[in-house]
Amino acid sequence: KESSNMKTAAILATLVASAAAFAPRQQAASSTSLKAFEDALGAQPPLGFFDPLGLVADGDEAKFDRLRYVELKHGRICMLGVVGYLVQEAGIRLPGDINYEGLAFSDIPNGFDAIATIGGAGIGQIVAFIGFLELAVMKDVTGDAEFPGDFRNGALDFGW
Repeated sequence: KESSNMKTAAILATLVASAAAFAPRQQAASSTSLKAFEDALGAQPPLGFFDPLGLVADGDEAKFDRLRYVELKHGRICMLGVVGYLVQEAGIRLPGDINYEGLAFSDIPNGFDAIATIGGAGIGQIVAFIGFLELAVMKDVTGDAEFPGDFRNGALDFGW
């Protein structure tokens, strides 16, 4: 009988706790500087401006613009990476050899298996090239960007 009472008490306690988890709670009215970005491009219902980590909670416009710029740049880099992976999976490779030992581009496997195949010097060249792109190419060098993420640097003008 005592075991039955303990089970009943445990079940009742669980039900009360689960009901309390879904009960509405009152929040104090607060003012926030996030309202500064409520009209920003990409802020849309039902979330509005979504900043779960509070990166621009202080309302700093320059910081917001920098984060948007970096997001666009890295998003484009990721898209190029996916296109490169799909091109390799389709069997399209550069002609010739990747090094002087005779390792052909067509002999390099896809994905992470390529890291072990091309060796440290190859990885170093890739990292150096990415660094060059990051520091010299993928940025607004001329200062006349028309919008965030405009990396044309005056070279292309399609009349947008």
